[in-house]
Amino acid sequence: MTVRRLALIALLAASAPALSGCLIIGGTALVAGTAVGVAGDTLQFAGNVGEGVVRAAIPGDGEDDEDEDRDGRQRD
Repeated sequence: MTVRRLALIALLAASAPALSGCLIIGGTALVAGTAVGVAGDTLQFAGNVGEGVVRAAIPGDGEDDEDEDRDGRQRD
């Protein structure tokens, strides 16, 4: 082996711990991002289910009828 190849191998061996740290940080960020995304999707689903239950339990079209007269005009 030439001196140049030995220097390249030594440089790669010296930089390996730094690269593995980056891989660990990147992997941790990926796992954390996935966990946050799954938690967000779960909460959104639970909110949609809760909204459906409330809409099913409360009759009506969602508009207040108390503020209107019989002919549909707003009361003052």
